[in-house]
Amino acid sequence: MRRTAETGGVRDSPWMDRGLALPRQVARRGRSSVAVRIRRLRGRAFFIGQCAVTAAVAYGIAGGLLGHAMPIFSAVAAIIVLGQSFGQRIQRVVEVVVGVALGVFIGDAFVHVMGAGYWQLAVVVALAMSAATLLDAGVGMTATAGIQSAVVTILVPPAGQAFLRWTDAVIGGVVALAAATITPTSPVRAPRLKAAAALREVSEVLADTAGALRSRDQVRALEALQRARTADGFLAELRDSADAGLAVVRTSPFRRRHLPAVLVIAELLEPLDYTIRNVRVLARRAVVAVTAGEVVSQAYLSLVSDLAVVMSQMADDLAVRESPTSCQAALVQLGELTTYVDERPSLSSEVIRAQVRSIVVDLLEVSGMSAEEAVAAVPRTFELVDGQESADPDEDESDDAEQP
Repeated sequence: MRRTAETGGVRDSPWMDRGLALPRQVARRGRSSVAVRIRRLRGRAFFIGQCAVTAAVAYGIAGGLLGHAMPIFSAVAAIIVLGQSFGQRIQRVVEVVVGVALGVFIGDAFVHVMGAGYWQLAVVVALAMSAATLLDAGVGMTATAGIQSAVVTILVPPAGQAFLRWTDAVIGGVVALAAATITPTSPVRAPRLKAAAALREVSEVLADTAGALRSRDQVRALEALQRARTADGFLAELRDSADAGLAVVRTSPFRRRHLPAVLVIAELLEPLDYTIRNVRVLARRAVVAVTAGEVVSQAYLSLVSDLAVVMSQMADDLAVRESPTSCQAALVQLGELTTYVDERPSLSSEVIRAQVRSIVVDLLEVSGMSAEEAVAAVPRTFELVDGQESADPDEDESDDAEQP
């Protein structure tokens, strides 16, 4: 820190600026984390309720109807099976039943001969998992065998009740399959909402990136880049949700009419993947531009901001079961605007303009165009224009240009 001659006060160093900005960054991330967790809880509310009810039904059948003394595995198996994506559940039932049978047999046999204790538990788990591996079991069945053998070793059942646990596992698996078939999660709504969330996330990244470029805020630019780098998580959730939706409509007789709609959502995966990749490149170049002090023209920044607005509208359309075809005209117009090139652009400016063009093509595919139609919709001719007025860091910013 240095004293200024004019005021005799202390002039903040960049390190002090960064230190003062840190609490605000932490607060923003904390609020964002709470919002994400609440959204995740709402998204999983049906699944949580389904697991709770199914476990209780399985437990009631094994304990109340069949009179099993400790039908623990019925509830456990039901939750394990429902915890898998829909397409894996039949395979998972087989793995759970086989794993439980193997674990119960090894655990009961070993405890009968050697008794129960700490070292017996270690030996039983190792034996059960090794046996499952020798039987060419998958990781799931191997882990299940180890878990069940451990439980069998710790919880010694009443005389004559040991192998009823295998039956309990069958009951839990069958009840879970029935619940998943009769009341599956919506095969269309969940993937559609995941796609909307992915678009909304990258829209916010673009808005923050444009704001960072206008204010030449390096901290905000870095935050936007970090969000862009983690946006793949939204895509992974969409992929899992789309796979589950396809499995639902192909397995459940109550949902087969939704197959065309689910296929449409599944086809968004590839263009959305390209969109996220291109947004990440744009955000990284924005960091370079802010750090190096490169000037990005106001016209190019407007392209980024307008693209964020259009992308947000597409997310809203998807969230209310509408195809985002209404945004095609706006996207085509943005593509046309990218043909106007500054006479003396900086390298970062041209990278940003090129990425906007690529993102427009990707989003046209998301809106329903084929790849060929999307490419043809964006003109390839370019026109040189006089240098645009650069962004003034002191000018009044839009609402999205939030200070760090």
